[in-house]
Amino acid sequence: MKKTDRNLYILYMIFGTMLITANCVASKIFTTGINLFGAPITLTSGALAYPFTFLMTDIIGEIWGKEKANIAVKGGFICQLLSTALIIICRYFPATDAAMQESYVTLLGQNWVFVIASLVAYVVSQSIDVKVFHTIREAYIKKHGSTKGGKWIWNNGSTMTSQLVDSIIYATIAFGLGFGWLFQPGMRIVLFNMILGQWLFKIVIAAFDTPLFYFFTRHNESK
Repeated sequence: MKKTDRNLYILYMIFGTMLITANCVASKIFTTGINLFGAPITLTSGALAYPFTFLMTDIIGEIWGKEKANIAVKGGFICQLLSTALIIICRYFPATDAAMQESYVTLLGQNWVFVIASLVAYVVSQSIDVKVFHTIREAYIKKHGSTKGGKWIWNNGSTMTSQLVDSIIYATIAFGLGFGWLFQPGMRIVLFNMILGQWLFKIVIAAFDTPLFYFFTRHNESK
């Protein structure tokens, strides 16, 4: 991908789209069919879209630098605040029928705890991702003189680290506190499995999107 303003704006738009989509579908929980420690591993649907936001900031950081990657993170936070405000406002507009209103509230009417969980997890994990990404990258360049042979290290290292933090914060606040799972002995293992399951799932996605990272940053090999 060439280093142009147009391409940067496209990546910003993809980043924002993935982020808002992940938040909108996060309330839907599904089971993986895999049991761990006697309890099923469950995931939020947001886990399908959210990991790609880290790929976007990695590509931006690799080509345009740390400052532009941080702009994406800050802009994403503003996008979340605006989308949350609009969703809440629209909730209180009268619907044409009760079933439509009920469906809207079920899908988008997230509890304030989920909103807080999402915002806190986002700010912390994305900031860590950018920080770790560039720390590893700069250390590698200092030692080897170029990025050749090392892109996969900071691409995966930063994502896997930040995704663990994200999974812990979001699940603990949203489900551990929001649903009270932390205070229910039988549900603590479910919470642990959710955190572990989400993290492992995101690790798999991070590994599979590594070729995409290499493809889109192929013109930035020597920096």
